[in-house]
Amino acid sequence: MSPLSSTVRTVDWDELPPRVRQVPEGFNPLDEGVLMLHQREFVSIKASIKACPKGRRTGITFAVALDKTLVAAARKSAGGDNVFYIGDTKEKGLEFIGYCAKFARVIVQAQGEGVSSIEEFLFEDQDEKGNTRNINAFRIRFASGFQICALSSRPANIRGLQGHVVIDEAAFHPDVQGVLDAATALLIWGGQITVISSQNGKNNPFYQFCRDIEAGLYGSDAVVMTVTFDDAVANGLYERVCMMNGWVASAEKKAEWYLRIRKGYGARTAAMREELDAIPRDGNGVCLPSVWIEAAMPHERPVLRLTLNDDFARLPRDERDSYVKDWIVTNLDPVLVTLDKGLRWGVGRDYARHRDFSEVVPLGVTQTLRRVCPFALEMHKVPGRQQELIVWHILSALGNFTAAFDATGSGETEAENAADDFGASRVHQVKLSRAWYGAWMPKLLKLFEDGMIDIPRDDNLARDLRIIEEIDGIPMVPPLRTKDLKDADLLRHGDFAVALALAHFATLNYTFAFGWTAAPSHPRGYDNTRSTDAASMRDTDDDMTLPEQSAW
Repeated sequence: MSPLSSTVRTVDWDELPPRVRQVPEGFNPLDEGVLMLHQREFVSIKASIKACPKGRRTGITFAVALDKTLVAAARKSAGGDNVFYIGDTKEKGLEFIGYCAKFARVIVQAQGEGVSSIEEFLFEDQDEKGNTRNINAFRIRFASGFQICALSSRPANIRGLQGHVVIDEAAFHPDVQGVLDAATALLIWGGQITVISSQNGKNNPFYQFCRDIEAGLYGSDAVVMTVTFDDAVANGLYERVCMMNGWVASAEKKAEWYLRIRKGYGARTAAMREELDAIPRDGNGVCLPSVWIEAAMPHERPVLRLTLNDDFARLPRDERDSYVKDWIVTNLDPVLVTLDKGLRWGVGRDYARHRDFSEVVPLGVTQTLRRVCPFALEMHKVPGRQQELIVWHILSALGNFTAAFDATGSGETEAENAADDFGASRVHQVKLSRAWYGAWMPKLLKLFEDGMIDIPRDDNLARDLRIIEEIDGIPMVPPLRTKDLKDADLLRHGDFAVALALAHFATLNYTFAFGWTAAPSHPRGYDNTRSTDAASMRDTDDDMTLPEQSAW
């Protein structure tokens, strides 16, 4: 087939990645036994959405390339369709299209039809604002009229693609959540989404995507199949390696090969389990292991939530105030009356207005210096004045408190107002920065390590805490947003973690309330006598009113 006018150039075989060039020249993808058992099982899944958390080098991408070559080569009446591959690097895209080109040669020969060479072209992409850009891409065109297109980066307009979409190494894309959200729109016209990836930590949206499928949130037409390195070894991976490298396979050498791969990770057991066994680590540079977080959640406690829509802000202020005051009486007051007002309280306040959650986290300090969070409050799209109503109500109810407000951005005004109303010595206005995180976040982590903190048992809060990771040696909340587990339309940005760190900061910078009593003016000092009010039978301390002695 002749190149199209949009073709920039034709890719030579020598330009393909080494793994593609290693495929033997006489390799026939249609032969019996070409795919291992786990490869056959995965490509045989016909669900609209299928995900594969996998160990490294298990051959899943190879198998999907063969399956999608058959799809693109088939006519529409036989289930043929376009295929779009979205990898995390340009090299991955070239590898996938190289496999497909190898397979296509044999497949179209069997069909007696033609196929194009690998063509490099510019894929025109357009975002929601109408801005266009060109993405470097590779394609193979079939006589069926369909093509396989490998994009070198994520298009903004994934929703505009039509056909089968393969997202490879999804956990390593810069915007994992955006890729997954956009791809689901393809199903409207009967496409299929295949998501393949090694794991990249529990706080990664790919891990949560797989959990959501397993929990049934995507319905019965979505399937997860996990493939580990051990699965591949049991199904003949070592023998395939020997065939490709010209080695002589033996049971003894297989055991040595297997052990060498496992031992190659040294003391990095978590990395080995993630890369070979598809068991995600708690995070990349994780600061709070899951076992610490779960140990700090011994009881179910209230996680109050007030979520409003954009129309609420357009209501008259008195209507908004009335609604929020009713919400306070119904939802917040029953929790506040249960609190021990005798404790010292630190309150963390992480302000947000639109995209993220706005958090209030009270942290009581017990007699044993244990930090206890009796509840957490989350607000979303609540106007600023109504947020103040709620926050001020909590602070007034606690009484014996010191608070720390995030005054970094839009929360600065609220922080200043709180300092005016409750006293600048009781309300710390914190500018979050690397220096602040470096000084105070380790102190919060130490509470979890020592088992000296109790927080509400809640999966969203746990995920917020798992997001904390070391960035250039400093534990902090990275610029990563994840889907809220209670409402998939909402996003989280480690909001509870920030508020909890602020609350702990407040407990460590506590301001004590104090009063004073004037000394008596009587030269004898306190006379230690009392006069009795017979009517009420109460003692009246009259030291302050005693007349001073005089001299003539």
